[in-house]
Amino acid sequence: MERSDPPKSRPTKGKSKAGKRYERPRGMGARRLGELVPDIGRAAFRKFGFVQSSIVTRWPEIVGAQHARTCQPERIRFARGRKDGGTLELVVLPAHAPMIQHVTPEIVERVNRFFGYNAVAQVKLRQGAVKAPERKAPAAPPSLKPIPVELGDSLRDIGDPELRAVLEGLARGLTNQTPD
Repeated sequence: MERSDPPKSRPTKGKSKAGKRYERPRGMGARRLGELVPDIGRAAFRKFGFVQSSIVTRWPEIVGAQHARTCQPERIRFARGRKDGGTLELVVLPAHAPMIQHVTPEIVERVNRFFGYNAVAQVKLRQGAVKAPERKAPAAPPSLKPIPVELGDSLRDIGDPELRAVLEGLARGLTNQTPD
């Protein structure tokens, strides 16, 4: 006797709250890894107590290079359900702990200025090893190739020096290309 199996049906997709079927968006394609990293990093930093990961990456800008060599943020703790009046926990080199304790009000002010609101109300110090901040590689010297005269005249009117330097580099790159 032959056993008949029920016909295989396509798997049903779950229904949303509105009763409509959920369908995965199509045609999204592959995403660049650089687009995903901030989301991954943000989740990890939130897990370890950082609301905004940029406080770690931009710590030398926030407190200054001298303090960044002697202390670094470990986490920010907030009261349940609040995002202000938190406690910033810092790891400090043991020999520099009294100095950092003395400048704690300044650190709180700078961190709050960075956030744009009173995110930190107090600082808790823990003595330990501090990693030296990464030093940025020196910038490459500008190209000695002259900029074409027609482009150089229009770039002189640009007031922002950084924008002017970027546009000059772009102009040099365009002149280096050989037509195919």
